[in-house]
Amino acid sequence: MMMDGIVEIGPLAMATDRLMAIAAIWGFVAMASLIAARLDGRANRVGWISLLLGFVGARMGFILANIDAFMADPWTMVAIWQGGFSALTGIIVAAITIAIMLGRKPAGLALMATLTGLALLHAGAVELMRPQPRPMPQLALTTLSGDKIALGTAGRPMVINLWATWCPPCRREMPMFIDVAQGSNIPVLLVNQGESAAAIRAYLNQQGFADKGIVTDVAGILGRTIASPALPTTLFVNEAGDIVDLHAGEISRAALTAAIHDLQRTS
Repeated sequence: MMMDGIVEIGPLAMATDRLMAIAAIWGFVAMASLIAARLDGRANRVGWISLLLGFVGARMGFILANIDAFMADPWTMVAIWQGGFSALTGIIVAAITIAIMLGRKPAGLALMATLTGLALLHAGAVELMRPQPRPMPQLALTTLSGDKIALGTAGRPMVINLWATWCPPCRREMPMFIDVAQGSNIPVLLVNQGESAAAIRAYLNQQGFADKGIVTDVAGILGRTIASPALPTTLFVNEAGDIVDLHAGEISRAALTAAIHDLQRTS
């Protein structure tokens, strides 16, 4: 099932842009093998080397573009499962690798054409499949300190993280979320799904976390309303009260801060 930029296959959930990137990579490898069989046996090896170096280049490009966030959590530079790649940088590195190793030979030109075609196809597919903004559900929830929080009202952008104490990736990213929330000009709310205030307080006390920004949703209404495919899920809501982006799964500091900056620029 596919919805809002997420593909669900049984219990698994994957962002459509990642799925399309995997499809493009598979297509490139398959074409490199075909080119090797018909033009030059070296094409297969060059294809794999350019793919590897392009992957590293894409990651390094994203790290350099968000170096401040990565310096705060250096270990996340290797946390590739959190996402964060510069596609353009990766494509350029892969193209340079092909040019150096095969030059203007027919196999090199064929690999370069394959890389260019798949890159354009992927970019077009990502844009076509990009989820449209949708209204944030209008809900009234409560913080642990007893304050009422109105969701779905226009006037100010916000970031909403759906989490639970039993969720390992939620626990991993929570210290980062709390740290980012303290320095953010945009409200960052951590909306617990399905647990009592007592259970949440016990967890926060055990971990030594403050309760600022922690919101209770004992019935899990928000998660059901937006059909959240997984926990954690992070919603990015614009000034008009619309969900403009959704990240399913653990998110890195760099990806979170970059999305917050995008909200600030468009507000």
